[in-house]
Parts: sequence; structure tokens; C-alpha cells
Amino acid sequence: MYIYIEEDIRQADKLAKEQGLSLMTLMENAGKGLFGEIKYHIKKSDKILILAGKGNNGGDGIVLARYLSQFGYDVSLVFPVGEPTSEVARQHKVFYKEQGYAVTSFDRNQSYDVIIDCLLGIGTTLPLRKDLAEIIQWSNNHHAIKIAIDLPTGVKADHGETAEAFQADITFCLHGVKPSAFLLPSSDFYGHVNLIDIGLKHSQSSVQMLTKEMVWATFPKRDRSAHKGTYGTGLVIAGSDDMPGSAVLCAIGAIRSGVGKLTMATSRFAASAIVQHVPEATFMMNDLSNLKAEKIDPKTSAIGIGPGLADLDKTRIVLEELLKNTHLPLVIDAGAIMPLRNWGRPNKSIPTILTPHPGEFSRLTGDSVKDIQANRIELARKFAMENEVTIVLKGRNSVIAYPDGEVFINPTGNSGLAKGGSGDVLTGMLVSLLSTHENWREAVANAVYIHGLCAEIWAEQYSEASMTASDYATLLPVVLQKVADGTPRLDTDNFYGSK
Repeated sequence: MYIYIEEDIRQADKLAKEQGLSLMTLMENAGKGLFGEIKYHIKKSDKILILAGKGNNGGDGIVLARYLSQFGYDVSLVFPVGEPTSEVARQHKVFYKEQGYAVTSFDRNQSYDVIIDCLLGIGTTLPLRKDLAEIIQWSNNHHAIKIAIDLPTGVKADHGETAEAFQADITFCLHGVKPSAFLLPSSDFYGHVNLIDIGLKHSQSSVQMLTKEMVWATFPKRDRSAHKGTYGTGLVIAGSDDMPGSAVLCAIGAIRSGVGKLTMATSRFAASAIVQHVPEATFMMNDLSNLKAEKIDPKTSAIGIGPGLADLDKTRIVLEELLKNTHLPLVIDAGAIMPLRNWGRPNKSIPTILTPHPGEFSRLTGDSVKDIQANRIELARKFAMENEVTIVLKGRNSVIAYPDGEVFINPTGNSGLAKGGSGDVLTGMLVSLLSTHENWREAVANAVYIHGLCAEIWAEQYSEASMTASDYATLLPVVLQKVADGTPRLDTDNFYGSK
């Protein structure tokens, strides 16, 4: 699913017009498509209010009102901020009235069961005018099903900035989802997001949503004649006497995701903790500052560094050694993210993956966490391209930005991931999938998607609050079976305890 910025939509409209598809027809398609979906969320006994603006978004509302009226719904079409200024919307209003349907006045004393927001579209500028802000306040205080068309009024298309916006239960996006549906705080106003096809050609965009179909199609099948060497050797440099748990969780993420062999470079104390949970691991006990490229097993296929490392100076030395003298995919997380300013490698074809949370990304870029959350797609893309690295910017709707400018938004996950250690598991999964996938880009995307899917599977049986990172030891086998079988969700049997 492509995600379109404001300019993408304008260009698509322009191209359609040049190719003979009029804006009148596009608006008709939008209204008809909206009716076809909205009718499943409302009843004929509902009292419905359509708040139509002056532009094309208001025109979509006019066509929708016509279809609702035609099929016997109780609908009131109002223009609370003035008559349409869009020529196409004016034409649809004339046709609406010629069909015998009335435009009514906006009465704040009336109550409604459904409020449909068609006030502003992709051209929104902030702050909202006072009259619009007052209408939004009135709507949000109203006990009704709230539906936004294209995007909620008060939300911009490409940026998460907003102060006050229509609080939608459902947003029907026309042609494609806008970036603000995945940014903060704007995404909080979208509610559930649905797509409406309006007849525009779906041109490629550099920003896409990850889908289960992509993951299911690109996750490698296990070879029945495989041996442990078939699926690579992962090296994870993690853990310390102060933070042995991080290394344990990273090892669980790696070994449960399919890697053939796992080596942990860690402290002796951390190793004694790891072996209780992942006895399959082997160990390198060298002091970090003496870890040289020539000491690494030549069969190693991917490296991860960072979880639970306490000594930043020694971490920096190891990181510089790895970047200069190894030719393997490298995952950099947690304590390893900060020591360097230059992330470049002599061989740019070797992937370097950084996995910051917003706070770490703020320290990397100098941007505030608030600005990052409001513009995480573009800021992650910019950093990835400028530094020729891949960024996995963690959080709600994690962003995967590749060095060539391509971006994927991950839709999986929930608040169950808001626990210490979940990022350590992801680092292990990334190392594992980089070892088992032929295509490293697919490996990164699949690891992020499956990591979030585990939290969703957990929430089908238990509360999100109760999930811990150590639950991945049980979750990953179940979820990877679902990936292998091509089924998205868990059966109703209790997977965590007895049947």
C-alpha cells in the first residue's frame, strides 16, 4: 500500500485531467465509493450530519449526501463556513438540488448520531481559523459516530503537527493514505483508516506500508536437506555484568528466528545467564577493546552490537573496527548507536542498520523528540540517505528508511512493546534474518514486521500491559509457524499454556 504526500495527490489529479478523467468524475467516484463503505457503519434510522467545506473535500461530501439521500438515509448537508468556492463542488451542489434534495442550515442545538467531516482536505494550513476551530470543538463534544473524509480537519497531510482536530472514529482516505496517519500527534485523530479507490492510477511512491502479503511472500522456506551451516552464523556483541538480561533477550531473538549458529561476545557473568536460556550459543570472552576482525569466525554472516553494553569508549573502538574491517551486515543498537558521528563504510554495498528509538535519534540528529514524532518519515529518510545507512526508527508505526530513499511503515505492534528489552529482541531477530535471507532489505522489513506481530498475537489472548520481552521465547515459534503457513492470526487455543 503506497503512502502519498500532498504533492503526489495533486500530480495524480493533474495527470488524470490531462488523460481525460475530469475532476467532476473523480468527485463522483469519491462520493459513490464513500457511500459504498460508510453504509456498513451506519443505520437508516441514524440522524446524519455532513459538514461540507468550500473546496473539493466539501464536494465529496455533496456527492456522498446525494447517495445517502437517494437510498433513504436521514442526512443533513450543511455548509457551516460558507458556500463552495470550488467550481466542481458548485456543479455537484447544483445537481444535488436539482434531484430534489435540500441544503440545510447548521444548527448547533440539534443532535446527531453520525457526523461526517468534509470541511478541509489536503491543503490544510494551521492554525485553524476560529470558526473552523469552534465547529471542531462542537463536533468533538458531540456523542456521535465521527467519520472523516480523506483526513480529519485540523490535520495536515504530510506532517504530524496539530493542535486541535476532528476526532474521527473512522477516516476514509481517498486514493491513498497520507503520511500524517502515521505521525504524532496527528495519527491520534484518524481512528480506523480505510482506503477508497476513486479511479486514479496508483503510481509508485517511495513510501509504502508493509503488508503481511509482502512478508509471507519473501520469508524464506526451510530446506528439508539443510544443516546448521545453511542458515548462517550470527555474532552478537552484547551484555555486561551490569546488564546481562539485554544479551539474554538478544540471544533469544536470534536463536528463535532461525539462525543456524549463534556466537555471543559478552562478559563471563552475562554468558552464565545466557546459557540458561540459550544453551545453543557459543561464546567469545575477549575484552571488548581487544575484539579484532581477524578473531571473528570467518563463517559469520551478520553482526549485531549494542544491547547491554556499558562502556561507551570500548564500544566505540569495537564499532570502528567492525565498520572498517568487516564486510558483513551490521546491526547497531542501544549503547552502540551514540559513540560515532560518521557511520560510513569503505564498501557502501554492505548494509549498516541503526535501530534508534526517538530519544536516541534525537541525540543523533539534534532534532527534538517532538519534531521527530511529527516528521519521522522524512527525518529518518534524510538521515539514512545522508549517512548511507538503514534506519529503523522504533516506536508506533516504526519507520524503515533505506539509504536509497525508499521507506516502509510498519503497521504491526502495540503497547505491549513498551517494555525494556523488546528492542534487544529485535536486534537479535535482525541478525538472525540477515543470516537467513538472501535479500538483506527483505530481512530487515520482515524482522520489524514479525517483531510487532508477536505483540498483536499476544494481545489476542492477554492484556498488552502483561507482555514482557522474555515472552518472545514462546511467541516467536508460534508466529513464525503462522508466517510459514501463510496465516495471519493465531487459532483460539491457548498457545502459552496448556490446551
